[in-house]
Amino acid sequence: MKAAVLMEVNKPLVIEDVSLPKPGPREVLIRTAVAGLCHSDLHFMEGLYPHPLPAVLGHESAGIVEQVGPDVSYVKPGDHVVTCLSVFCGTCDNCTTGRTVLCTDTTVKMLPGASNRLSWSRPEKLNQFLNLSSFAEQMLVHENAIVKIRNDMPLDLAALIGCGGVGMAAINGAEIAGAGRIIAVDTNPAKLQLATKLGATDVVDPRNGDVVQQVRDLTKGGVHHAFEVLGRKETAEQAFAMLAPGGTATIVGMIPFGQKIELHGFDFLRERKIQGSSMGSNHFRVDMPRLVEFYLRGKLHLEDWISAKLKLSEINEGFAAMKAGKTVRSVIMFDA
Repeated sequence: MKAAVLMEVNKPLVIEDVSLPKPGPREVLIRTAVAGLCHSDLHFMEGLYPHPLPAVLGHESAGIVEQVGPDVSYVKPGDHVVTCLSVFCGTCDNCTTGRTVLCTDTTVKMLPGASNRLSWSRPEKLNQFLNLSSFAEQMLVHENAIVKIRNDMPLDLAALIGCGGVGMAAINGAEIAGAGRIIAVDTNPAKLQLATKLGATDVVDPRNGDVVQQVRDLTKGGVHHAFEVLGRKETAEQAFAMLAPGGTATIVGMIPFGQKIELHGFDFLRERKIQGSSMGSNHFRVDMPRLVEFYLRGKLHLEDWISAKLKLSEINEGFAAMKAGKTVRSVIMFDA
């Protein structure tokens, strides 16, 4: 099969022929239909997060089950599925107390470099990425890395709910949750326009002045919840600074590995809080089908997120467009 391989950081992905074995116990072989290009992939491509190389990247995908290994009872060939990097064992302390996204079983949620699922003709080990490796025509994954979805859900849109455009998702999700006021912050006019379509009641352009002050002026003192989705030191600090007393800042973006953020200690006296987020603390076997239903009922506007549909051979152009800020979401269509 064909796959896009990261050979070394800050170099283009290379299309290579790679192989997968037949599914082992509790493993599922998936024919990849769609894979989204995510900023998280770009972080690894640029060396902002370490990972053993060479590796097949990609983690936001949807496909169709081709084969199942022994002891798999959850899916069967022909099922449509969405992948999720927060694979879980179901039996560790975190899983059994409802925090499956923080599973500690490294035989299921394997650490980088531990998987031996991918192979190729070169002597170097080819590494699986986040237990998935979606930038390939097939994926071999643990059955607890996927969720079944309805067959009438378009797979190009289904792929997005596995990770997809977290800024737009936060706005659309806040609108679904009934937030009274939703403020979108961006320097891209096209994205701000889309944000208003997805539910934003106000937009703020940092080029028009201090973004924290703009938000404080709009809200007469600050917001109850701030979501940082870029993964930058500056914006994480701004998210905390724009909180009203008692407010909470959630850092969704991946701040580069080893980078620290600075906060004013006095702000904590007003019970302002800051917290991390790993895949939205999801329970994806429950959450992903629910998001599919939101889409089918017209509440989740996934079509508006996709800017480009690409072939696997165009993947580097897709990431270049992402870096240039020209897209909301590009997806690889494997049947194109």
